[in-house]
Amino acid sequence: MAGSRGAGRTAAPSVRPEKRRSEPELEPEPEPEPPLLCTSPLSHSTGSDSGVSDSEESVFSGLEDSGSDSSEDDDEGDEEGEDGALDDEGHSGIKKTTEEQVQASTPCPRTEMASARIGDEYAEDSSDEEDIRNTVGNVPLEWYDDFPHVGYDLDGRRIYKPLRTRDELDQFLDKMDDPDYWRTVQDPMTGRDLRLTDEQVALVRRLQSGQFGDVGFNPYEPAVDFFSGDVMIHPVTNRPADKRSFIPSLVEKEKVSRMVHAIKMGWIQPRRPRDPTPSFYDLLAQEDPNAVLGRHKMHVPAPKLALPGHAESYNPPPEYLLSEEERLAWEQQEPGERKLSFLPRKFPSLRAVPTYGRFIQERFERCLDLYLCPRQRKMRVNVDPEDLIPKLPRPRDLQPFPTCQALVYRGHSDLVRCLSVSPGGQWLVSGSDDGSLRLWEVATARCVRTVPVGGVVKSVAWNPSPAVCLVAAAVEDSVLLLNPALGDRLVAGSTDQLLSAFVPPEEPPLQPARWLEASEEERQVGLRLRICHGKPVTQVTWHGRGDYLAVVLATQGHTQVLIHQLSRRRSQSPFRRSHGQVQRVAFHPARPFLLVASQRSVRLYHLLRQELTKKLMPNCKWVSSLAVHPAGDNVICGSYDSKLVWFDLDLSTKPYRMLRHHKKALRAVAFHPRYPLFASGSDDGSVIVCHGMVYNDLLQNPLLVPVKVLKGHVLTRDLGVLDVIFHPTQPWVFSSGADGTVRLFT
Repeated sequence: MAGSRGAGRTAAPSVRPEKRRSEPELEPEPEPEPPLLCTSPLSHSTGSDSGVSDSEESVFSGLEDSGSDSSEDDDEGDEEGEDGALDDEGHSGIKKTTEEQVQASTPCPRTEMASARIGDEYAEDSSDEEDIRNTVGNVPLEWYDDFPHVGYDLDGRRIYKPLRTRDELDQFLDKMDDPDYWRTVQDPMTGRDLRLTDEQVALVRRLQSGQFGDVGFNPYEPAVDFFSGDVMIHPVTNRPADKRSFIPSLVEKEKVSRMVHAIKMGWIQPRRPRDPTPSFYDLLAQEDPNAVLGRHKMHVPAPKLALPGHAESYNPPPEYLLSEEERLAWEQQEPGERKLSFLPRKFPSLRAVPTYGRFIQERFERCLDLYLCPRQRKMRVNVDPEDLIPKLPRPRDLQPFPTCQALVYRGHSDLVRCLSVSPGGQWLVSGSDDGSLRLWEVATARCVRTVPVGGVVKSVAWNPSPAVCLVAAAVEDSVLLLNPALGDRLVAGSTDQLLSAFVPPEEPPLQPARWLEASEEERQVGLRLRICHGKPVTQVTWHGRGDYLAVVLATQGHTQVLIHQLSRRRSQSPFRRSHGQVQRVAFHPARPFLLVASQRSVRLYHLLRQELTKKLMPNCKWVSSLAVHPAGDNVICGSYDSKLVWFDLDLSTKPYRMLRHHKKALRAVAFHPRYPLFASGSDDGSVIVCHGMVYNDLLQNPLLVPVKVLKGHVLTRDLGVLDVIFHPTQPWVFSSGADGTVRLFT
């Protein structure tokens, strides 16, 4: 046994310095550990020691590791260790040594001393089993310098480097501040910073000075002639072989049976050898069923060139030659729109034909056709385009709706900005830039009365209550309340009695507007009251019951919207602050809501609770008009960027549908009080009537179908239709335009 120890000592130095150099790099803990530098020499001498008997080889064979549940890679490493294939660069062939190999190896005195000091020999293990975290194998790590990882694990996932965000300045500061900077090294296999212990630093210094790693190793011990030249009868060690060397391993048998079962079940696919012969075939070959392309059922043949016709001849017939006008038209066309890509020419003989100038260009385009041709047909869903279009009813099934122009109301000398119809539908009032209000009879287009107001009429509104005969008109900075005295005389008389019955309070309240009685001359014309605001009025609209009216002022601040009460002659500003420039306001037909449309949004306010209920986002640049459905659940908005937006208040604050039927800015939108119709007027001079059916079933979406485009107004100063309004009882629509006319479509 002394001789075997001596042989172990003579064989160890060739490998041990290489292994001790990698130990400080792979030591993750900075606590000093007493390194066990004496390892088993038999793991290194299996390939070089030819005197070891068969019995000892069986002791240290790879079957010792069959009891461990290591991976297949560890088994392969054990087989390499059994064959004695040691790697010079990183000894990555040696994976792990099991407990049996360590126990069966010949122990050195230093190992015995360490095990005597420490009760558990694996508590501080610094043997040659390396905990290789990086499993990239024998690969130069310079390959991964430009990548965030240093290799791949057994599952194919990347092994990422630790995050290193320190620059040279941080390294310099660490070098100045950290007293252990000189003993900190970077592990090239994992990229981590390791702090060397005192024993490891001493080991590195010994190795750098050319000494042996083991302090107690004597390289000048007297050599023992272990292998003599005489042939010996008996072996050197007469240790009997283990029984397990002759009995097959049951654990290995179980592993092999599991692998065979997995191969049978198809869980493990064997690697098939690849055919080294290249698979080239002609792309442009004919589709021969025996050829390679014949098996490709969806193969697309290359496009073929069209055969030359008579026009390409050097002596074409006269009808193929282009005249001067046709030649000029051919030159003005785009290259993709020309029927012929060349001009037919006639030559006296074939000898006089010059070189074709577009030969190289056509050959290049032909190569592009062959190169870009699809090689395989893509499976597409055969869908009829008609099935994708929603099934809309026919327009004649949606009647009645206005289809033709019936009457033209002429009399204004300037553009007509606004319209309003009486509740019974018998009278029509129009306001114009010529400073007058005109009252028309709807059925005959006869102008009944002209009321001069002395300014531009921005908005008119007939009182919706049948018991009150009043018209509100916005003229400059005032709202005029007129009694047209049309229709039933009792209604006109009761309206005057209602206005005259008001008794002013003793102390007039502080109001944002002044209520003034009309003079005798103004009462002869029909004027009854004047509401002065001090700011230009852009819109006036009545509440459904006829006692309140809301006005919009062209000013900044929270006083843009005012609400007036006719019976008490009071005015109030409902808002404390403004949210942009107000464009239009409208009362909800059934609930105490006020809709206020600014340039980019529509806000819905609850008047009783005095709070904001909803904010609608039309997704338009500038809202121009607003209308509420008679049921109150839907709202439409027109905008100057030629969009009509439909909102379903029960559905969302985003648009339910956006219609882009007009080509220019929309000026007015309107709902019909009874029929499922709505209309929009635009600067393109047209009125588009749409069928808008709102169902009582909340689960059914509204049906919006454009049914008719009505034209009749003449564009004047780039303005078309300025206002539209429906007849209260009939499917008729009135429109006023910049040409100074009012038109009725029935």
